[in-house]
Amino acid sequence: MLNEATIEEFKASLRGELIQPNDEAYDAARKVWNGMFDRKPVIIVRCVSTSDVMNAVNFSRDKTLLISVRGGGHHVAGTAVCDDGMMIDLSLMRRVTVDKRNKTARVDGGALLGDVDHETQLHGLAVSAGIVSHTGVGGLALGGGFGWISRKYGLSVDNLISANVVTADGRLVTASAEENPDLFWGVRGGGGNFGVVTSFEFKCAEIGTEVYSGLIIKKFEDAKKYMQFHREYVRKLPDEMTVWMVVRHAPPLPFLPKDVHGKMIVVVPFVWLGGQPDGDKLLKPIREITEPHGEAIGMNSWVGWQSGFDGLVDHGARNYWKSHHLEELSDGCIDKIIEFAGKMPTDECEVFIPHMEGAPSREGAPSRVPENETAFAHRKTPFVLNIHTRWRNASDDERCLVWARDFHSSTQEYAKGVYVNFISDMGEDRAKEAYTPEVWNRLVELKNKYDPQNMFRLNQNIPPNV
Repeated sequence: MLNEATIEEFKASLRGELIQPNDEAYDAARKVWNGMFDRKPVIIVRCVSTSDVMNAVNFSRDKTLLISVRGGGHHVAGTAVCDDGMMIDLSLMRRVTVDKRNKTARVDGGALLGDVDHETQLHGLAVSAGIVSHTGVGGLALGGGFGWISRKYGLSVDNLISANVVTADGRLVTASAEENPDLFWGVRGGGGNFGVVTSFEFKCAEIGTEVYSGLIIKKFEDAKKYMQFHREYVRKLPDEMTVWMVVRHAPPLPFLPKDVHGKMIVVVPFVWLGGQPDGDKLLKPIREITEPHGEAIGMNSWVGWQSGFDGLVDHGARNYWKSHHLEELSDGCIDKIIEFAGKMPTDECEVFIPHMEGAPSREGAPSRVPENETAFAHRKTPFVLNIHTRWRNASDDERCLVWARDFHSSTQEYAKGVYVNFISDMGEDRAKEAYTPEVWNRLVELKNKYDPQNMFRLNQNIPPNV
């Protein structure tokens, strides 16, 4: 039980804000991106400093309160908010400081990708990260983090130089190659299992302020032919070219004929880190293999491109994801994708198939980092299959969940592991699939050292075994 005097004493120790259920700001503060979650913490601490985070961790430990940690509040599993515990809210800690000379960025734990893009782009730099600007950097980077420039520059965890972490015993430690290297290994893919990261330091890539990018919209009736071409062609592309696939109902894009709006399509988005003429040569086979509905291609500002998909994944909808790493995009897998895509339960659902490996002769891409160098383990699989189920009404929960789970189980035979950031379901068995057995055992040992009581367990949890 927390009496008023105890709470007031704790509140006085904070520079930030303490919010309780009767406060006017409570309902807004506990909302997260995924509308499926309506959890109610006892206390929300809106931190403005590292000292606030340390105080919150110490108070939660002393009072045996369940902890959830909110960065961007974007994780599909709703791990940013808890029932009957404390939400440590970092959303006011969003500062991004760029060192132009050394091409690095110091990023607060509550910053969003849009915050990073806006500051780094002042210098023509970018951090290799995600594709939706309202995603939190913290959750994304701790799980791996990939996006449009990752084939060339590696994952977010591959570009992490150091992290400041508040551990379960309330200490502030630095994790880097020189300090606490075991913890540095674990935070690069092990999620929030080892503490609260209050700031990250990343290497930046020099990409300029514009990239040649765009969308090519293919007809759904040609999906199999295009996918069979795509699975071979993209694996031959240089690391500077990233080409993905998204299968969904067509949004009302202005460059598409109106009679296509709402119909099933295959979206082929790309980013080329080079000159337009060379990019056009690489795009020509993609354009010609099947007839498109339309396309929008050109030089786009990086900030604009990075936020261009935000509207399709706005806050408040109900979301459920199932995912696989794919060893190959075989004919059998393609048939299942087309089958289930043809019976999507809502128009907001999509099948997202990024290609992540690098060109065999080059260095720096995710697939050429040794699998045990970081806790992010599944680096050799060429494709990811993310089944993104999205809907608005609770009355549609059952049919949407059944579709996603059936789709997932029907493609299990083609899978090798899962990306930890794409897991909706909680539980040790599912979390284990994100790692190799060797990496999992090492993560458990790290958990035993840094969080033996499993204070940080509202995540894709790695339970201690002490």
